[in-house]
Amino acid sequence: MEAGLSQAVTVELPAISRSLKRLRGAFRRLRTPSIGLGAIILIFWIVMALAAPMVSPFDPDSGSRSRLQAPSTEHIFGTDLFGRDVFSRVVFGSRLSLSVGILTVIASAIVGTTIGLVSGYFGGLVDTVLMRAVEVMLTFPAILLALLVITILGPGLKNAAIAVGVSAIPQYARLVRGSVIVARENTYVTAAMVQGAKDFRIMVRHILPNISASIIVLATANAGVAMISVAALSFLGLGAQPPTPEWGALLSDGRSYFTTAWWLMTFPGVALMSASFALNLLGDGLREALDPKLRNR
Repeated sequence: MEAGLSQAVTVELPAISRSLKRLRGAFRRLRTPSIGLGAIILIFWIVMALAAPMVSPFDPDSGSRSRLQAPSTEHIFGTDLFGRDVFSRVVFGSRLSLSVGILTVIASAIVGTTIGLVSGYFGGLVDTVLMRAVEVMLTFPAILLALLVITILGPGLKNAAIAVGVSAIPQYARLVRGSVIVARENTYVTAAMVQGAKDFRIMVRHILPNISASIIVLATANAGVAMISVAALSFLGLGAQPPTPEWGALLSDGRSYFTTAWWLMTFPGVALMSASFALNLLGDGLREALDPKLRNR
């Protein structure tokens, strides 16, 4: 019994030490201008979302007689068709757009990672069945698959988030499956099997931590795409419904007045673009910091 424990400690300690060294090295490499700029923009919008009631000068859903008023000292982003303050609606819209984008990515990453782990680890019939299902999903372009889900579930912000999340699952499943197939052949997995570790423990404790970097990079990059996809569905009238102040819905509300009231689309568009740009910067920076192939160039 004691010999088995000592062998387990001997096998796991070097692996833990290597993981800590890689983690410290990754943190040092994260100090890049792109990651810094992306983090600043993203933190700005997160602060705006959390402090929306204190930052917004008006109720985002309350109208007034000042309809379609251009940006001024009273309404810095102008007002919409119903006299609602555009700045307040953009700030409150950050809550929905950011939370929906991030939560959608988390959910799709969890489901896709689980499928990829099980498929890559067990192989055989399990792998065949799961990957055929993933390939069926991949036959549809992401936006068409999202539209199909919306057609089944009906319009709404929650259903739009589900649709975008479902369309992203195959990316995580294929990425994780390929990484698991490679990781499964490593000595630390063989050592864990020899020690009698259960399949679940091997997948979660040994394989998943060693492939987590690629999952994090993909999730960070996909967060911006998910946010834009949800906004696109809202723009088409399939996502957030009036009077919900979501960035895609705000763009949809202003498209009929673009030539006469440019501010209705400009400010929500800039907000959506900047948040997506920040997430893309973070994703690219993380990929460069965590991908050994790129580091060795």
